[in-house]
Parts: sequence; structure tokens; C-alpha cells
Amino acid sequence: QVQLVESGGGLVQPGGSLRLSCAASGSSFDFDSMGWYRQAPGKQRELVARISSGGSTNYADSLKGRFTISRDSAKNTVSLQMNSLEPEDTAVYYCRARLAIRVYWGQGTQVTVSS
Repeated sequence: QVQLVESGGGLVQPGGSLRLSCAASGSSFDFDSMGWYRQAPGKQRELVARISSGGSTNYADSLKGRFTISRDSAKNTVSLQMNSLEPEDTAVYYCRARLAIRVYWGQGTQVTVSS
């Protein structure tokens, strides 16, 4: 059974940085893609960034330049480096992994940007 466990969330001041990590267990296969989504209160879940098994990346247009996604396929981990954080980045951040038609989600980690 595939499990995704996120870590690294927390409270940070505007302009600060955080690094989120997600570790996948229960699969010996290389996920077709891994990525991060977020959901702010009262809003729909939205894509933050994703990375394919080949290393191709996609970012939400509004986040380009501030966030960087990386992946270690050997360890089945994906990370998200978030810089220049803004209050609008406050949300629950979810790790997502896809293997063929199967999609897996982590439980989410809270990121709060506030002074």
C-alpha cells in the first residue's frame, strides 16, 4: 500500500523560506510524476508544482521563480523549496504521486505565512 508522508510545514514570516519534503513508501516503482498541490481555506485545491520521472517540471504560473521542486527517484522522495513566501501562500500543502492511472495523496502539511 502506497503511503505519502509530508514534512517541513510550519509558521514562517513573510519573505522567509521553507522546504517541504514528501517520502513515498510501499512502492518499488518509479512514479510517473510527483508533485505538490495546495488548498487555502475556502478555495479549491490547486497545482503548485510537479515533476515527471524524467525530470520535467511544471509550475503554477504565479509561483515561478519562488518555488523549486526536486525529486530523488532512488529514494522516492520529492521536495519543494519555497522562497520569498507571502501571506497568500498560506495553505495546506499536499504531496501527490501518480503511477499509471493510480493517484496517491499525502495527508497534508500546514504552511502559514504571517508576521
